[in-house]
Amino acid sequence: MSRSWDIFCCVVDNYGDIGVTWRLARQLATEHDQRVRLWVDELAAFVRLCPEATVTASVQHHAGVEVRQWPRDWQPVEPAEVVIEAFACRLPALFEAAMASRTPAPLWLNLEYLSAEDWVAGCHGLSSPQPDGLQKHFFFPGFGPATGGLLREGDLLARRRAFQANGQAQQAFLARLGVQRSPEERLISLFAYENRGLASWLEALTEVTRPTRLLIPEGRIQADLQAWLAGPALRAGDSCQRGNLRINVLPFVRQEEYDQLLWCCDLNAVRGEDSFLRAQWAGRPMLWHIYPQEDGAHWDKLQAFLDQYCQTLAPDAARAVGELWRAWNAGEDMAGPWQRWLACEGDLQRHAEAWSSDRGAETDLASNLLRFSERMRDA
Repeated sequence: MSRSWDIFCCVVDNYGDIGVTWRLARQLATEHDQRVRLWVDELAAFVRLCPEATVTASVQHHAGVEVRQWPRDWQPVEPAEVVIEAFACRLPALFEAAMASRTPAPLWLNLEYLSAEDWVAGCHGLSSPQPDGLQKHFFFPGFGPATGGLLREGDLLARRRAFQANGQAQQAFLARLGVQRSPEERLISLFAYENRGLASWLEALTEVTRPTRLLIPEGRIQADLQAWLAGPALRAGDSCQRGNLRINVLPFVRQEEYDQLLWCCDLNAVRGEDSFLRAQWAGRPMLWHIYPQEDGAHWDKLQAFLDQYCQTLAPDAARAVGELWRAWNAGEDMAGPWQRWLACEGDLQRHAEAWSSDRGAETDLASNLLRFSERMRDA
């Protein structure tokens, strides 16, 4: 049954929040025939992900979704039947008042950040009574059936496997980005926050026997790359060679093309939440640069995922993954951890595909949201 949805997104850190909400809005509209209105406070970030969009439009339509500018000076609108407050962004006071006066009241969901921590299952679906009489429900994405699941389009894994089985399609895609891959090269994508450990990893990559091609989309890690190169700044389309390492700086690409980039690579270094999950669906080993928190809470979140991800790995492979991830997130020397990771590379390749397949057998986030909304409507 088609219902109306309002999804509110406050762009906090570049593209993670808008990346998740835009994927979710598209899936609800295109796969589930829902009527979706996506409110975005910073349309410039949205335009990077959806180039056909415009930064000046107060209302526009893309992929079946009505995209609205979230104005500072809020103007009254009729709330949808389901309202998603993504990542604890605060709804406009006038909009919340309109929700309270609507009959029946909308289903209000606070879509939380993805976490593998144990407490997520216990908090998923809990309600919080509000002073105006509304009920807010907490919806936690996560790993396992007791959570809200993971964001995944219905045909994603089939499309990915078909692409990875088609060498010509991969070569053609990379060629459009200005990359001519040699068959013997290890291909690595790097999308990360600033990291003082980058120089040691780059040095290690110059010395390994197998040639490496490092693909770096434009972003925050470029300053550290530039410091290591100690030469003219590299921009999108530029490349350079150091030892057995060739580096290509890529232009920022739309979401669908970033997926294909991940599918082409042998290892994907990713950051935040959106690219972290897309790397898992790629079925290839990954290196996660988690968003750092001042109180150090991100270390617990990192370890919780490692505990789940490495559970079925052999002890030496599990240690290699954990050591590399912790060194990367601490900005420490990567040379030793990288060598130990390479010693387990074959096992890690097979594990990444198995992990993706197992998670792909679980109910996805959009489907769980629909089921929850139907259950609450019928309650």
